[in-house]
Amino acid sequence: MQTVLVIEDESSIADTIAHGVEREGYVAVRCERGLEGLERLKAGDCALVVLDIGLPDVNGFDLCKAIRAFSDVPVIFLTARDEEIDKIVGLEIGADDYVTKPFSPRELAARIKTVLRRARDGPAAKAAPPAPGNGLGIDTDKLQATYAGRRLELTRSEFRLLSLLAAHPGRVYSRESIMDTLWGAGSPSLDRTVDAHVKSLRAKFREIDESLDPILTHRGTGYALREGL
Repeated sequence: MQTVLVIEDESSIADTIAHGVEREGYVAVRCERGLEGLERLKAGDCALVVLDIGLPDVNGFDLCKAIRAFSDVPVIFLTARDEEIDKIVGLEIGADDYVTKPFSPRELAARIKTVLRRARDGPAAKAAPPAPGNGLGIDTDKLQATYAGRRLELTRSEFRLLSLLAAHPGRVYSRESIMDTLWGAGSPSLDRTVDAHVKSLRAKFREIDESLDPILTHRGTGYALREGL
């Protein structure tokens, strides 16, 4: 059975989450402090993390950054706030989904299933890697991307977005189709979430080639990967 790590300091909420995931056949492991959860995650075998942003010992955003430094385990944020900037920041630093309190245990369980399925299946489309050292290369098995022979340090969501665009260079994807493909229909993600990920991808390509603009913006329509990368 897969293990879900619940990092939440409010015992009643942690109980609700644990009971919900266990009813779905997962094993729930609970930690009340962020640093405790970080050490538990480093011990291995966790399939997904449910992470409260408002922890007493460390900010959830900072903890997610620390997790992403060594692991691409899926992360679902919990927060008492429903502000747009929180959603954008949370997803941009590497979270896979975002749930606002109060929430339905069934809804959270459904989100967990969806995120784990996405993590298992990977991007829907695959792009073939080019010759070594040339252009853009995407390894969907290792969840790694390279450009000009150098590795792009991408979050899970950035990698999935790049893989989607790279499957059909030049094809224009609307924001809505990107959100539906990467985060699922009915996701709480916003149009600006896609924009933020595109901006981050561009910046990481420019760390390799400052003159490069790999993603084309089609005003009022969406985005496309530049052909010939």
